[in-house]
Amino acid sequence: MSFVIDVPVSGVLPAFAQPGDAGADLTATEAVTLAPGQRAVVGTGVRLALPEGTVGFVMPRSGLAAKHGITLVNAPGTIDSGYRGEIKVILLNTDAAETYAIAAGDRIAQLVVMQLAPVNFIQTEQLSASQRGEGGFGSTGYASDQEAHHGTV
Repeated sequence: MSFVIDVPVSGVLPAFAQPGDAGADLTATEAVTLAPGQRAVVGTGVRLALPEGTVGFVMPRSGLAAKHGITLVNAPGTIDSGYRGEIKVILLNTDAAETYAIAAGDRIAQLVVMQLAPVNFIQTEQLSASQRGEGGFGSTGYASDQEAHHGTV
């Protein structure tokens, strides 16, 4: 299934780098320098009209994160189908020592568009049982080779 998404010509059109990619690259409209630990809201110039029943998620680019420590503060950022404003990205430099410069036109994030399943929330007194139950935050354990690193036996 594919969608046609209207994008006014005000920024660089989101683009997929490779066939089959899930995320379309979003680019910066301005130059920004991020000192260690600093965050900035960076415009993309992209406004769009997502079809009803879809949502856009703004995700970090793995290369920026792995090579430079640049990530998104609120990953993923949610773009509702009714939103018509500019997509802006809240970037954070997690590197403890290095400043990172972003130039206008640099790819800074990626947009993933997904179809939504209709959901109705119904209040109940009790949830059905599951094997996992209320376990969370590491409750499923660690691989045996990781246990030694975490000090557990």
